[in-house]
Amino acid sequence: MSVVPHIRDANQAYASTFANAGLAASPVRRFAVVTCMDARLDPAKFLGLEPGDANVIRNAGGLVTDDALRSLIISHWHLGTQEVVVVAHEGCGMLAFSNDDFRRTLQEQTGHDAGDIDFLAFDDLEAAVQASMKRVRECPFLPDSYGVTGFVYDVGTGAIRQVRD
Repeated sequence: MSVVPHIRDANQAYASTFANAGLAASPVRRFAVVTCMDARLDPAKFLGLEPGDANVIRNAGGLVTDDALRSLIISHWHLGTQEVVVVAHEGCGMLAFSNDDFRRTLQEQTGHDAGDIDFLAFDDLEAAVQASMKRVRECPFLPDSYGVTGFVYDVGTGAIRQVRD
């Protein structure tokens, strides 16, 4: 059964008491978050965010990809963010496969060659966060003053720990 009826009912209940119509598009706390799409992560809760506080960018692995950089550049120049926090997490699924393994699986399951796709799997969580931080620092479209800090979220405790670069 589709999830759509449940989503519609939940949205109707949410919209009936909606009180955020006056929020500005620019995040009040002037920062962005790049984190993983993993359903166990609720960045608003573990970072103490309220609606309107920060721009949140999610993708598989919580990586600063080309698209995440695009969003960060827009977030800075059009919405006024001054820094980003990159949050990866323990037990990330991106640690569980390699590009070649996943490409083979896709070939077997779909009959299509995924050889041109880099799924950006990684085998070292801290190194992945450090690489993302480096991409932000080296981006010519973000000022030198744009801050970047990396963290790893522990899905077992809810705590974050800072990643040194």
